[in-house]
Amino acid sequence: MEELKKKMGVDMNDKEIVFSKSIKAGKRIYYLDVKKNRKDEMFLAITESKKVVMGEGDDSQVSFEKHKIFLYKEDFEKFTLGLTQAIDFINLHQTSDPDCLLNESEQQDILLEEVKEEKLDNEIKIDIDF
Repeated sequence: MEELKKKMGVDMNDKEIVFSKSIKAGKRIYYLDVKKNRKDEMFLAITESKKVVMGEGDDSQVSFEKHKIFLYKEDFEKFTLGLTQAIDFINLHQTSDPDCLLNESEQQDILLEEVKEEKLDNEIKIDIDF
């Protein structure tokens, strides 16, 4: 049975998928699969699949390049924060002018400032007058 699955290209880990969502974006498809490990803990497997056509006409061959990222529960918050900051940065600074791009040091300063602001937002502030 195991040899049959290998021949058919079935991934043995597919039985661990408890939720799946696919997103088509141009020539790529992103698969967001929630899986369970042996300890019954869930994690997110993100797969980018890109269709690649080699050759032309009857000689063309189609294959798929796949890249995986595994994201674990303890990193969800950091990943979400980083992704949100990167998207916000792009939305704020999207331009065709390469002179407006910030260098790595300036980007780090902006990110540190955003983290400080976020920490301040999470603090309890009490103003007491005597």
